[in-house]
Amino acid sequence: MGLLYRAVAQPLLFRLEPERSHESTAALLRWCGALPGGGALLAALFGFRSPRLASRVCGVEFPNPVGLGAGFDKTGALYPALARMGFGSVECGTFTAQPQAGNPRPRIFRLPAAEALVNRMGFNNPGAARAARTLAPQARPVPRGVSVGKSRAAPLAEAAGDHRRSLELLAPLADYVALNLSSPNTPGLRDLQEGEGLRALLADARAAIAEAAPQRPPPLFVKLSPDLTDAALEAAVGAALDSGVAGLVLTNTTARQEGLREAAALEGGLSGRPLRERSTEVIRRARRASGGRLAIIGVGGVFSAADALEKLRAGANLIQIYTGYVYRGPGLPRAINRELDRWLRRERIELEALIGAETPA
Repeated sequence: MGLLYRAVAQPLLFRLEPERSHESTAALLRWCGALPGGGALLAALFGFRSPRLASRVCGVEFPNPVGLGAGFDKTGALYPALARMGFGSVECGTFTAQPQAGNPRPRIFRLPAAEALVNRMGFNNPGAARAARTLAPQARPVPRGVSVGKSRAAPLAEAAGDHRRSLELLAPLADYVALNLSSPNTPGLRDLQEGEGLRALLADARAAIAEAAPQRPPPLFVKLSPDLTDAALEAAVGAALDSGVAGLVLTNTTARQEGLREAAALEGGLSGRPLRERSTEVIRRARRASGGRLAIIGVGGVFSAADALEKLRAGANLIQIYTGYVYRGPGLPRAINRELDRWLRRERIELEALIGAETPA
């Protein structure tokens, strides 16, 4: 499947401007998801199930550890198809309280030699109210994460209230919530990761979730930047622990592009292969700083089962892919899961024992 994608589909898609390519793919996924029997066909083509890969994280049952990161499904309309395509979870969004057009185009760029992307999308999304209407009637064959961020028009001082408006609508429709405080493409947003206000911001988000979904409040994760200093990361981990946050998503894209000639003069967040080592190091540091008390979703540069194993051993409970999906195609979740399953069987080790094996808490 992977070879066919790279030999045939990828060259055709890469002839299109990246966002146009994504829109074409999204239209195809919506069509497949709406077809009678389309979900079963997608599952047959791309799915893989094994009891060895299942895990319970923050009270949520995940059929496998390979999730799709936020940003691919910005409306929620792709979830019915993506949930049948081998993923153990799908994170939709990022959604904001107010609808947003995002930054001017072009705003996403491929760096093929580095197997990377640079994006400056700017949280383009239909807004929380419309997203809720899209998500509400959908069945959930795999856990659905909902990513929430601050509206661009909302001042930083009003971030908590802005988040609350989104959470009131979306928390009841989520298996977990990811609070995105780390996109480099909304001015000032990353300031929310640091400082004394972080505890209050996270505590308010938890309270909003509990009020919106009192019977079954979904766990709250906070998504952090790979560009935090070690001291700032430790402070953010401490704030998360103090606020009762369930876990961390590590990491978002990086604003650092040193050594990448292709990225010269491209503003935005870098993802893909160049981010792999840094995101894994942040996972290690966060696991140590939290004493293993925070669940971790590891994301950044995952293109293979070996990349996934690296993050799991470092301390991630789950992983996510995005840029690897663009370069390796729709067969990637199945390929990673199949190889992980073989590895666990061969080594006679359970998935739970693998988590943090190289990073004592």
